[in-house]
Amino acid sequence: MFFNQTRNVHGIFLLDKPIGISSNQALQLVKKIFSIKKAGHGGSLDPLATGLLPIFLGEATKFSKYLLKSSKKYRVIAKLGEQTSTADSFGRIENVFKVKINSSLYESALDKFRGKIVQVPPIYSAIKYKGKPLYQYARKGISVPIKKRIIKVYKLENLYRKNEIIELEIFCSSGTYIRSIIHDLGKLLRCGAHVIFLRRLKVFSYSINQSVNFDQLFFFKKKYNKNFLFFLNKLKNFIIPVHSMLSSFPKVFISQKEHSYIKNGKSIKLLKNFQSGLVRIMSKSGKFFGLGKINENRYLFPHRLINFF
Repeated sequence: MFFNQTRNVHGIFLLDKPIGISSNQALQLVKKIFSIKKAGHGGSLDPLATGLLPIFLGEATKFSKYLLKSSKKYRVIAKLGEQTSTADSFGRIENVFKVKINSSLYESALDKFRGKIVQVPPIYSAIKYKGKPLYQYARKGISVPIKKRIIKVYKLENLYRKNEIIELEIFCSSGTYIRSIIHDLGKLLRCGAHVIFLRRLKVFSYSINQSVNFDQLFFFKKKYNKNFLFFLNKLKNFIIPVHSMLSSFPKVFISQKEHSYIKNGKSIKLLKNFQSGLVRIMSKSGKFFGLGKINENRYLFPHRLINFF
């Protein structure tokens, strides 16, 4: 994490997104609160969904793709017996069914959604077709082809079932649509289903317990509104270092002189043996310089560097 006098902020901010706004709306609000120009979010959450939304600030945006590909955990509550246009309670009810299922049938159906499965993303989603998000076509009633995708559900646990209400906890790969799982479950049970509550609990190693909500942010901003830099200084406690999302890559420690070579696009010869591939380049004092790539001859090349040093 790093703050400088031009109000640039570099790091990961874990937001607990509220219900009723899109991920992009949440992002724009965070940018406004931090007075920052460069930021992005780590994986869209539906307006109905709440929970963990990583926000990449400043130079952290350069490495966001590594977190976007990571696994996620959700808690979802769904209603059986009703099928909606959006597969959640924000859509219009299209079909109503009687719910007549027993425990054996229900558990057997759940098992179909564990492991590797083929999923069709919902038409009301941000996936793009010919440069436009699918939901724009859906709102106009235009039918477009949607590509199937292979996703993986590492764990699916039934937490509650009574009458038409079920509650599940799902740990899954990147690219999984929980609405599609619920829609397809309802289809398999022949009674329809849609999401009425969805909360993201975990992204990569980051937990919802580490997140901050807008009420907390506004409280701090109001409390320190006469001194913006002091306010930003308080927010340091909530900013996670950029390289934390790259913990799967090994660290290589280099000197200041070696760093000057790397940042100028040159390579350096490493004395120790390292496996070829991507590594985190660190100063000997623990500062993160960016990602490097080691070749089979032990030469370290710059791959993606940060520029606030």
